[in-house]
Amino acid sequence: MRAITITRDGTGPELRERPLPSPDEGEVLVRTLRVGVDGTDREVVAGEHGDLPAGEDDLVLGHEAVGVVADANGTALPEGTVVAPTVRRPPNGTNEYFERGEPDMAPEGEYLERGIVGAHGYMAEYFTSPPEYLVALPRALAEWGFLVEQASITEKALSTAYASRSTFTWEPESALVLGNGSLGLLSLAMLDDRVERTYCLGRRERPDPTIDFIEDLGATYVDSRTTPVPEIPKTYEGMDLVYEATGYAKHAFETIETLAPNGVGALVGVPGDWTFEVDGGRLHRELVLHNKALVGTVNSNRDHFERAVETLSSLPEGVLDALVTHVVPPEEYDRAFADDDTALKTAIEFDTL
Repeated sequence: MRAITITRDGTGPELRERPLPSPDEGEVLVRTLRVGVDGTDREVVAGEHGDLPAGEDDLVLGHEAVGVVADANGTALPEGTVVAPTVRRPPNGTNEYFERGEPDMAPEGEYLERGIVGAHGYMAEYFTSPPEYLVALPRALAEWGFLVEQASITEKALSTAYASRSTFTWEPESALVLGNGSLGLLSLAMLDDRVERTYCLGRRERPDPTIDFIEDLGATYVDSRTTPVPEIPKTYEGMDLVYEATGYAKHAFETIETLAPNGVGALVGVPGDWTFEVDGGRLHRELVLHNKALVGTVNSNRDHFERAVETLSSLPEGVLDALVTHVVPPEEYDRAFADDDTALKTAIEFDTL
């Protein structure tokens, strides 16, 4: 079968032939439809994140996928079911986080991540998985089902943000998304019917497809070059919710001053090491005296995947079609990994329903 891999010597991504996987007892065989490409995939390719499976010389990429059960292999999951796979797996047998259904809360060393850390991903014609790590989708969502993983990240972030405000009545009226990459744009669409006013920060000049997408949603585009994050409350308003999806480390601290009283910032981006100065005393006072909060969140669990399916199914017609601008066959994988300012979200299509 065809698969897109990287190798231990740094070669890749490249399209290679691999044996068709055979499901173990208690696993199903899934025929892959589409696999999304995001910033994490590019970091894995660049050697900045992740690791190959122990004792193997290559890694099948891809952690955002949708497929169809091709062989139920004696399990209760019917053949023909459209599924989106979760990402994390226990490293050596189970552990308490997986037993509780909370793999997203496991610390480093207590999980593998398919297509990222120590386990083959889904960027191949077929993959295998235990049914408990597969979330069923309506067939109408099959074309866009690879977005479920990204949407689940936002579902967890929002759930965590609301939980941090659970000691009082919190009904956010404004939300700012930092970052106009595919995760930021999808999150903006998901917030559209949850808050009255939405904003999205980027660094693009018109004409630009991300700005068009933002404004077609009815949101306000904020150019960080003319309105830096600390200036947003002066130009627009203090934000009840800030969703940080840039991985730009200064934004975590700038978020504190951008929040309205009682607001919360959800940090999703992952920065590299960077030392810089901040006024820690002022930021500490902002958090305490104005009941603000910052929460960090990574990965997601099955509940978040299921909520993501519901959310994506309820988005206005045309939103997902507008977001997914580039779909390429496996033979053109290099286009999927290339920098392209015209691409909002890119997927590799292995098959169709």
